[in-house]
Amino acid sequence: MTAQMETIPVPMAPEDTPPALALDGVTKHYGSSRGVDALDLSVPAGELVTLIGPSGCGKSTTLRLVAGLERPDAGRISVAGSVVAGSGVFVNPELRRVGLVFQDHALFPHLTVGLNVQFGLDRLSRADRRRRAGELLDLVQLAHLADRYPHELSGGEQQRVALARALAPRPAVVLLDEPFSGLDESLRAQVRRDTVATLRETGTTGVLVTHDQTEALSVGSRVVVMHNGVIEQADVPEKVFERPATRFVASFMGDADFLPARVHRALLTCEIGIVSTVPGWADSDVEVDVVLRPHEVALQADPTASARVSAVEYHGAFVLHHVQLASGRTLRSWQPHIVRFPIGTAVTVTVTAGTSPTLLIGDRAVTTPPLDARRAATPHER
Repeated sequence: MTAQMETIPVPMAPEDTPPALALDGVTKHYGSSRGVDALDLSVPAGELVTLIGPSGCGKSTTLRLVAGLERPDAGRISVAGSVVAGSGVFVNPELRRVGLVFQDHALFPHLTVGLNVQFGLDRLSRADRRRRAGELLDLVQLAHLADRYPHELSGGEQQRVALARALAPRPAVVLLDEPFSGLDESLRAQVRRDTVATLRETGTTGVLVTHDQTEALSVGSRVVVMHNGVIEQADVPEKVFERPATRFVASFMGDADFLPARVHRALLTCEIGIVSTVPGWADSDVEVDVVLRPHEVALQADPTASARVSAVEYHGAFVLHHVQLASGRTLRSWQPHIVRFPIGTAVTVTVTAGTSPTLLIGDRAVTTPPLDARRAATPHER
């Protein structure tokens, strides 16, 4: 079951401040394989964006292009208003004002924690390097470990050192490539909270790549969903989850089932009956698919019903029921842990009150009826 944390507002930058990161038509191919295609993305200063998608969708390629580890085939990349790639320009990675935090931390094993954080500050005097490293280690609460070596630290401590090192040169944007995936689940949540708090406290712009849907929704002030090298949707977490723009986003960002449905006289009906009203569709008669998430599906035991519970999964606080409908299609329903319908139970399936499900025509979500779906008014309706 997908959970969300409260979205923290992004600090507002002055109107004339250029975005911390801007991608305009950025394209990268590897032979006949598409890495990313015509990406457009603008990240204002101070925003934390999560980038998510399946393996091979282009999210890591995007980070490598921004970092300068790859050259785009077309398009332009700007950092804090300065072009770093494209238009005949290519700025080397170390000059881009871009910080990097990797999954494996990439700390130098022969350097102490303090010297790891000082790395990249060679333009400063020795005293200033030490002072800056001390500030960052204080920020991540590791000042007491400044003289330790990476192998003497826990995974979470290594991650915080990597973040401190990335922040030390005061980058315009920090790129985090699945930085928590190597941590134990119990540690992962705490390190993630600490990392986000540090980025917020320093006002640092961040782009976090993840494959974890809950992480993407709970961390980012905006979520960018990628698929096959393109951006399917970029929006606040609530809209990505509750108002997916495409069939792919609906299925990838949380569990979703799809049923053929019809909107007629502003009523949305499908195999389980009337789902909801659809304001603004009073003059339409159109076939759609309705997206139903498990938390929107209600069940009630009914020996006369044609739907049957086909599987039950215990998840602790909640129990996931798989229900086979008369058509053979399956819906899933979350129930509190105290509610369990045994396999084979006949159930009536309805939609929870207040649900306004997403409608799809083809693979795209629709909020207004297509022009050719308007039904002709009958004489008594004129």
